[in-house]
Amino acid sequence: MSHYYSEEPSTPLKTKTIEVCLRGQCFKFITASGVFSFGKLDRGTELLIESMVLNDNWRVLDLGCGYGAIGIVASRFVDHVVMTDVNRRAVAIAKKNLKINGVRNAEVRWGNLYEPVRGEKFDAIITNPPVHAGKDILREIVINAPRHLNDGGLLQLVVRTKQGANYIKALLEESFTEVRELAKGSGYRVYAGIA
Repeated sequence: MSHYYSEEPSTPLKTKTIEVCLRGQCFKFITASGVFSFGKLDRGTELLIESMVLNDNWRVLDLGCGYGAIGIVASRFVDHVVMTDVNRRAVAIAKKNLKINGVRNAEVRWGNLYEPVRGEKFDAIITNPPVHAGKDILREIVINAPRHLNDGGLLQLVVRTKQGANYIKALLEESFTEVRELAKGSGYRVYAGIA
């Protein structure tokens, strides 16, 4: 079975363009079959985008970017964004979405988790993690984040309250000096681990 976290989705390509307004600005996104949240912006991602902590001089990593909503919105508020995904279709669509939204301070790279940013550091890593990929992937995202964060940097992520929130919070508490809940609503929680 093909999943959105597969390298090559096997589902036939279908696209649908959506328009959304987030953080006081409006965006247009191409969404695609075989890429997370086809045809809509899911509630968890929306909650994460609306509550994510950003600073104008920051370098941000959008880990597992999908069609690029998190990184593209962040690009309006920070210095530079690197977006990565293991799904080649997601990478191609995210690159198109950069152009559609006139983004010049972001780039999209293909690769698994932190491989495309080996040796690089960021002020924030922001992700809607692929919960259905399993606990090993979630663990890898959280425990490896600190080595890619500057001092005081933040890992910001969203998780369904009933699908792993306690597990993620425990991992964050294990790996970070401080953990904060940034937002909750619609059955989701947004956490930040502070390096």
